[in-house]
Amino acid sequence: MRILQIDKNHPLIRTQLQEKGFEVDEDFTSNYHSIVKKIKNYNGLIIRSRIPIDEAFLNEASHLDFIARVGAGMENIAENRAKELGIALINSPEGNKDAVGEHVLAGLLTLMNRLFIASSEVKSGIWLREENRGEELKGKTFGIIGYGNMGNAVAKRLSSFECTVIFYDIRQNLSNEYARQVSLKELQERSDILSLHTPLTPLTHYMIDDAFISKMKKPFYFVNTARGKNLKTASLVSAIKSGKVKGAYLDVLEYEKSSFENLDFRNEDLDFLLNSEKVIVTPHIAGWTHESKVKLAQFIVDKILLQFGN
Repeated sequence: MRILQIDKNHPLIRTQLQEKGFEVDEDFTSNYHSIVKKIKNYNGLIIRSRIPIDEAFLNEASHLDFIARVGAGMENIAENRAKELGIALINSPEGNKDAVGEHVLAGLLTLMNRLFIASSEVKSGIWLREENRGEELKGKTFGIIGYGNMGNAVAKRLSSFECTVIFYDIRQNLSNEYARQVSLKELQERSDILSLHTPLTPLTHYMIDDAFISKMKKPFYFVNTARGKNLKTASLVSAIKSGKVKGAYLDVLEYEKSSFENLDFRNEDLDFLLNSEKVIVTPHIAGWTHESKVKLAQFIVDKILLQFGN
């Protein structure tokens, strides 16, 4: 098979596939149109998010057997058209679930204990203790939306914090030793903390909006390490101003480019978030560890070999 890799990933992908007899070409710089012109020459495509794999792209991919995304989300691919054409879709959410699980706790604990604020104050010569009194996770109810690889990884890490972990998912019968599945209504009524772990689909686009937040019974902390457009930013800003949201940790933002490599900073709501002491923002790095880079790539190679190896 001849494979084209259009995003930089761990070199083990190319090395291991070549060892198994695959021909692997790399093109990390050509634009969408240039890639489209030559995609007919390939049986496999390995991507991250640099170029959208839309219907027009797929219609030119006459010999493509698979598309492998080194990561979890598949929203950059016209999935329905790919399935119509018989193109197998492969991803590797197992590869960065541990990184995301740890990152959620790191961001949330930093937020709830005012660590970033307190450290910045001390470095500026300000010594405030009462003003920086934090909150404990123990005794809280932690609500998760989306109980796949990421949600489960978060719940597993919460097991030693003596908090109640509940989750909502459109799939049924997912409860395990780490968390109990509940209705969305119960999750909204009970949660002190809400963490999103959903893909970006028509169902989850702007899932967290004014109407959703109004149904949350208690003031709550909000964490989003999923996709920026799962949240309507203006609704979060209003909720922070009103006190309904006590604080937010955001690793993803509505204003990210589709490649996740840049951000449009020209927005009033984003400006509020970036200047609020109740908000921590990071640049889409929850699953971005040295270890996950290896694991994401290895899962992709293993899955390609399982389906297409001789």
